[in-house]
Amino acid sequence: MTDRSAIMRAVKSADTTPERLVRRLLRGIAPGYRLHRKDIPGRPDVAYVGRKAAIFVHGCFWHGHDCVRGARTPKANREYWIAKIARNRARDAAAQAALAERGWRSLVVWECETRDEAALAERLRAFVGRG
Repeated sequence: MTDRSAIMRAVKSADTTPERLVRRLLRGIAPGYRLHRKDIPGRPDVAYVGRKAAIFVHGCFWHGHDCVRGARTPKANREYWIAKIARNRARDAAAQAALAERGWRSLVVWECETRDEAALAERLRAFVGRG
Protein backbone atom coordinates (compact mmCIF):
# COMPACT_ATOMS: atom_id res chain seq x y z
CA MET A 1 0.00 0.00 0.00
CA THR A 2 1.36 3.41 -0.89
CA ASP A 3 1.51 6.35 1.47
CA ARG A 4 -1.08 8.15 -0.65
CA SER A 5 -3.50 5.22 -0.37
CA ALA A 6 -3.16 5.20 3.40
CA ILE A 7 -3.80 8.93 3.57
CA MET A 8 -6.86 8.76 1.33
CA ARG A 9 -8.27 5.79 3.27
CA ALA A 10 -8.10 7.86 6.46
CA VAL A 11 -10.25 10.69 5.04
CA LYS A 12 -13.73 10.57 6.55
CA SER A 13 -16.94 11.78 4.93
CA ALA A 14 -19.01 11.96 8.12
CA ASP A 15 -18.32 12.92 11.73
CA THR A 16 -15.35 15.06 10.78
CA THR A 17 -13.87 17.47 13.30
CA PRO A 18 -15.52 20.56 11.70
CA GLU A 19 -18.87 18.72 11.58
CA ARG A 20 -18.63 17.71 15.24
CA LEU A 21 -17.87 21.33 16.17
CA VAL A 22 -20.94 22.56 14.29
CA ARG A 23 -23.11 19.97 16.03
CA ARG A 24 -21.72 20.93 19.43
CA LEU A 25 -22.59 24.57 18.79
CA LEU A 26 -26.06 23.63 17.52
CA ARG A 27 -26.82 21.60 20.65
CA GLY A 28 -26.67 24.85 22.61
CA ILE A 29 -28.63 26.84 20.03
CA ALA A 30 -31.34 24.52 18.75
CA PRO A 31 -31.24 20.81 19.59
CA GLY A 32 -33.44 18.37 17.71
CA TYR A 33 -31.56 18.10 14.45
CA ARG A 34 -31.09 14.95 12.40
CA LEU A 35 -27.86 13.76 10.79
CA HIS A 36 -27.15 12.69 7.21
CA ARG A 37 -30.77 12.19 6.13
CA LYS A 38 -30.70 10.20 2.91
CA ASP A 39 -34.24 11.28 2.00
CA ILE A 40 -33.18 14.96 1.74
CA PRO A 41 -31.39 16.16 -1.42
CA GLY A 42 -27.65 16.37 -0.93
CA ARG A 43 -27.82 14.33 2.28
CA PRO A 44 -27.07 17.34 4.53
CA ASP A 45 -24.77 16.90 7.49
CA VAL A 46 -27.41 18.45 9.77
CA ALA A 47 -31.12 18.78 9.02
CA TYR A 48 -33.97 20.42 10.88
CA VAL A 49 -36.85 18.67 9.15
CA GLY A 50 -39.66 20.67 10.75
CA ARG A 51 -37.95 23.97 9.96
CA LYS A 52 -36.92 22.81 6.47
CA ALA A 53 -33.36 23.89 7.18
CA ALA A 54 -30.27 22.00 6.00
CA ILE A 55 -26.66 22.61 6.99
CA PHE A 56 -23.72 21.31 4.99
CA VAL A 57 -20.22 21.28 6.50
CA HIS A 58 -17.78 21.34 3.60
CA GLY A 59 -14.06 20.71 3.60
CA CYS A 60 -12.35 23.59 1.83
CA PHE A 61 -10.15 21.38 -0.36
CA TRP A 62 -12.79 18.80 -1.29
CA HIS A 63 -15.46 21.32 -2.25
CA GLY A 64 -13.26 23.98 -3.86
CA HIS A 65 -13.62 26.89 -1.44
CA ASP A 66 -11.88 30.12 -2.41
CA CYS A 67 -9.73 30.23 0.74
CA VAL A 68 -6.02 29.38 0.85
CA ARG A 69 -6.59 25.69 1.57
CA GLY A 70 -9.35 25.32 -1.00
CA ALA A 71 -7.40 27.04 -3.74
CA ARG A 72 -4.56 24.49 -3.61
CA THR A 73 -4.36 21.86 -6.28
CA PRO A 74 -2.18 18.82 -5.76
CA LYS A 75 0.95 18.54 -7.85
CA ALA A 76 0.43 14.83 -8.53
CA ASN A 77 -2.49 13.76 -10.74
CA ARG A 78 -3.52 17.39 -11.18
CA GLU A 79 -6.11 16.84 -13.93
CA TYR A 80 -7.91 14.20 -11.88
CA TRP A 81 -8.21 16.47 -8.84
CA ILE A 82 -9.37 19.48 -10.83
CA ALA A 83 -12.13 17.38 -12.41
CA LYS A 84 -13.01 15.73 -9.09
CA ILE A 85 -13.44 19.05 -7.27
CA ALA A 86 -15.44 20.45 -10.20
CA ARG A 87 -17.80 17.45 -9.97
CA ASN A 88 -18.16 17.99 -6.21
CA ARG A 89 -19.03 21.66 -6.76
CA ALA A 90 -21.58 20.78 -9.45
CA ARG A 91 -23.16 18.16 -7.16
CA ASP A 92 -23.29 20.70 -4.32
CA ALA A 93 -25.01 23.27 -6.55
CA ALA A 94 -27.55 20.68 -7.74
CA ALA A 95 -28.34 19.69 -4.15
CA GLN A 96 -28.83 23.33 -3.15
CA ALA A 97 -31.16 23.87 -6.11
CA ALA A 98 -33.16 20.72 -5.30
CA LEU A 99 -33.56 21.85 -1.69
CA ALA A 100 -34.72 25.31 -2.76
CA GLU A 101 -37.29 23.76 -5.11
CA ARG A 102 -38.71 21.85 -2.14
CA GLY A 103 -38.88 24.99 0.00
CA TRP A 104 -35.82 24.25 2.13
CA ARG A 105 -33.25 26.78 3.28
CA SER A 106 -29.63 25.70 3.24
CA LEU A 107 -26.41 26.91 4.79
CA VAL A 108 -22.87 25.92 3.88
CA VAL A 109 -20.30 26.05 6.66
CA TRP A 110 -16.75 25.90 5.35
CA GLU A 111 -14.01 24.13 7.25
CA CYS A 112 -12.00 27.37 7.52
CA GLU A 113 -14.99 29.13 9.16
CA THR A 114 -14.87 26.74 12.12
CA ARG A 115 -11.74 28.45 13.44
CA ASP A 116 -13.80 31.39 14.77
CA GLU A 117 -16.33 29.63 17.01
CA ALA A 118 -18.03 32.83 18.21
CA ALA A 119 -18.71 34.07 14.68
CA LEU A 120 -19.84 30.61 13.59
CA ALA A 121 -22.22 30.33 16.55
CA GLU A 122 -23.81 33.67 15.61
CA ARG A 123 -24.16 32.58 11.99
CA LEU A 124 -25.77 29.29 13.03
CA ARG A 125 -28.08 31.06 15.49
CA ALA A 126 -29.22 33.48 12.75
CA PHE A 127 -29.82 30.65 10.29
CA VAL A 128 -31.62 28.24 12.61
CA GLY A 129 -33.60 31.00 14.30
CA ARG A 130 -35.33 31.95 11.05
CA GLY A 131 -38.03 29.57 10.14
